Amino acid sequence: MPVLLIAIILGIVEGVTEFLPVSSTGHLILATELLGFDANRWAAFNVIIQLGAILAIVVLYWRTFWAVLEGLFGGQKMSWLFVRNVLIGFLPSAILGFLLINNIEALLGNAMVVALALILGGVAILVIEKTVKPGNIIGVSEMPMGRVLGIGLIQCLSMIPGVSRSGATILGGLSLGVERRTAAEFSFFLAIPTMAGATTLELVKHHDALLAGSAQVGFGTVAVGFIVSFVTAIVVVKAFVHYISKHGFGPFAWYRIIAGGAALVWIAMR
Repeated sequence: MPVLLIAIILGIVEGVTEFLPVSSTGHLILATELLGFDANRWAAFNVIIQLGAILAIVVLYWRTFWAVLEGLFGGQKMSWLFVRNVLIGFLPSAILGFLLINNIEALLGNAMVVALALILGGVAILVIEKTVKPGNIIGVSEMPMGRVLGIGLIQCLSMIPGVSRSGATILGGLSLGVERRTAAEFSFFLAIPTMAGATTLELVKHHDALLAGSAQVGFGTVAVGFIVSFVTAIVVVKAFVHYISKHGFGPFAWYRIIAGGAALVWIAMR
């Protein structure tokens, strides 16, 4: 299969799954295994193109970020609280990710871990949907520091491929009394420093391999995946926010369980 076609496929997978509670990393790993790609060759690519999906959030919410920036210069309390909450939510995964990066990378090629995490995550979503009452904390700036830190700690679970960073943070927020739309949007905003940090680490670690071009997955291929994931994510995020404002996460839970079960069957039969 041509390298550029692989990049397009993986870019679509990333753009569709990054902000849905289904695990983009898990889907990229399974796609790599299912289509017979060399997982090690595409490992850095799979992380870096996530920044394309993150850029989609910057574009979609540029008015929010602009208002926060103006508020910071104007000394507005709500803008400072917004930044504080994003940074505090990001801190636990930044520290743990730095300390455990080698252990995390060892799991990135394990399709069995992904399949089991998809199933368990789906069950967790169904349980939370049934037991947690609707939250009353509306607005990222209104979130108490303790709740924000709790969400940040829960986000650390997403270092296990298949858990889903967005799923962990959104459902963590719901469990801690945050309103549904606010929980989703905080997850989007939290993704910016989280994925920017992960991408920076990959660029530093795999700089030579990316520059190698045809011998490895080069910058041109990464650029294609980046653009595809960016465009796809813009479409998906708009639809996702509209959907969850009126409905629950049940369909995503059942999708995870079915996809994880199918992956287990496939792994056992190959």
